[in-house]
Amino acid sequence: MSLAVPVLPVVAVVALLALPHAPDGGPTPADAASALLVGWCAVRLLRQRRRPLSRTAALVFGLPVAGLALAAAGAASAESAVGGLVRYAQVFVLVPAAVLLLIRDRRDVRALAWACVGLAVWQGAVGVHQYLTGTGASYQGQPVRAVGTFGPQDVMGMAGAVSVGLVCALALALGRAPVRRRVVAAGCAVALLVPLALSFSRGAWIATAVTCAAQLVLAGARRAVAVGAVAVAAGVLLVGGFGVGTALLEERIASITQVADAPDQSVTDRYALWGAAAGMWRERPLTGVGLKRFPEYRDAHASLALSSASDTEGAGAGFRRQPLLSPHNMYLLVLSEQGLIGLLTLAGSWLALLVCAVRGLVRARRTGSGLDCALLAFGLLTWQLTDFAYADIGGPSTVLTAVTFGVAAWWALVGGREPGAAGEAVAVGGGRAVAGVGAR
Repeated sequence: MSLAVPVLPVVAVVALLALPHAPDGGPTPADAASALLVGWCAVRLLRQRRRPLSRTAALVFGLPVAGLALAAAGAASAESAVGGLVRYAQVFVLVPAAVLLLIRDRRDVRALAWACVGLAVWQGAVGVHQYLTGTGASYQGQPVRAVGTFGPQDVMGMAGAVSVGLVCALALALGRAPVRRRVVAAGCAVALLVPLALSFSRGAWIATAVTCAAQLVLAGARRAVAVGAVAVAAGVLLVGGFGVGTALLEERIASITQVADAPDQSVTDRYALWGAAAGMWRERPLTGVGLKRFPEYRDAHASLALSSASDTEGAGAGFRRQPLLSPHNMYLLVLSEQGLIGLLTLAGSWLALLVCAVRGLVRARRTGSGLDCALLAFGLLTWQLTDFAYADIGGPSTVLTAVTFGVAAWWALVGGREPGAAGEAVAVGGGRAVAGVGAR
């Protein structure tokens, strides 16, 4: 049991996301655990007296800090500057770096992947129950939207957690683990399709479809065809046999292709918010309007078609008007508040991770070692970067974003760079000796 101690705090952060969240939107137990995670990692580094990060890792995690520091100078107040800086640093620098440093080998990566699958199964089960019993969040006047324990204030939370779990399960199923584990992982991936559908989240659907298709293709043509056939059969069974496909679900799917001809109000609001973000960027192209200042400048740049807020209720919460305080697009949020400099530094960090992860994936396919971890890292990054076109950070589920970036960063910067250097554990004197970031 002591062998798993270093990565257990990361598992605890994921597990705490299964708890119900207060509707006030304040800090959650997972947020507090992520702060403790960073502190514990720092203490371990001081005790072990080792170099924490390689030069490449320091550059990747240092890039966003430079852009954030510049953007913080343009914040409306010191409180906004500190709040925005801390939040961005938590999600994209501190927690991912801590996760990277606490992971020792591929077995730890797989343990975290199974933790994400477990969280997805739990949230999915709660979401399906909400749909079946009519206790979910309100969707077109009916309390049927599956939101898990995240509540109607974070309607994307369950969809994100389920999508991440599905991506992890598919990567584990496509690896070279024992057949029994791969069958369980594949079963979890198929089962998670139901709550993902009932989340009514078009952005999560698109990001998951793109990611899973890419994972299947990279795993090999034969596997892609076989798993694709199973997915189609499962879809037919769920829709035709069990009646999962309702009129609401069919309408939501059809609306994906109606974003130009006859968009619904949510799409209209999204276009208006995107236009407002673009207007802010054109006003201050290099540095943006400042951290956390999108709500302040929104009305001056948005069209008259924008609603002032969206209505939320159900899933244990009363009726509430939810202000539209972000463009629901991470790239446009960064561009509007941090300008071109902020976007280049932050997105440049993400792109560097993706390139390194792909290089590690090529090595894994060539050597046949660590393919599941490679597909996992590539899948998590691909899903997150695709989903950022339809969503941004905010809400209790944001901590999961930080953890997934950390897992992907370990493979991109350590596990996938040198085959065998940070691979499977080797027993040495009752412990495990693995060449990690600071062990060289």
